[in-house]
This record gives sequence, structure tokens and C-alpha cells, in this order.
Amino acid sequence: MQGKHPTDSELEILQILWEYGPSSVRFVNDTLNQKREVGYTTTLKFMQIMSEKKMLSRTEEGRKHIYVAVVKENDTQKSLLNKFVTNAFRGSASKLVMQALGNHDPSQSELNEIKALIEKIEKEKK
Repeated sequence: MQGKHPTDSELEILQILWEYGPSSVRFVNDTLNQKREVGYTTTLKFMQIMSEKKMLSRTEEGRKHIYVAVVKENDTQKSLLNKFVTNAFRGSASKLVMQALGNHDPSQSELNEIKALIEKIEKEKK
């Protein structure tokens, strides 16, 4: 993404492609319409722009254009999270975690995962 973050609409399209793999505009539009009404031409325009931005690649299968996410889900999540932590929590990951835990009643399983992650990070720092 070369330092550029996807817009909310672009992220919705990326999430569909990450989940379902290579897809036509029609499929992406139908999937978006399960949550909210989006016109086909709007989805097509977004996907064309995303292709120009090198977020998607496009191949032709007969008369259909099939789009594939070029940007990786994990890389995009890291980039968006870094931006969010920097902007909303002044760069403090601990403030983010404390806020999230304070606003959410974590299950024992989630707490165990968090503890295991902390232990892993502590071992890597030694």
C-alpha cells in the first residue's frame, strides 16, 4: 500500500476478497448488499480505483473481470492499527489495551491468550 491506508469502503471490499478469494464485481457487490445497499456501478468504480492504486489486481475470465486483493490482510491490519494507536492513543499500545479491557468483559479464554502473548513478548525481549 506504500504508506496509504484503505478507506472504509475499500476496506469492506478487501475484507470480502480476503474471505472469499478472487471474485467478480457482481459477487462483491451482492456481498456488500447483504449489509447495506450499494449500487453495482459504485462497487465497480471503487474496485477500478483500488486496482489503479495497486490494492487489487484484475484478470479477465471471458466477459467477467475477476479481482484479487494484492495487499495482505495481516499487513493492512498492522498498518491500520499503528495509525490508530498513533492517532487515538498518542502511540501508547498499553493505553489501547487498557481501554479495550476496560470496555469489554474478556472471557477466561481471552485472558489466557493475552497472558500467553505477554509471556511470549517477555521471552523475546530477554
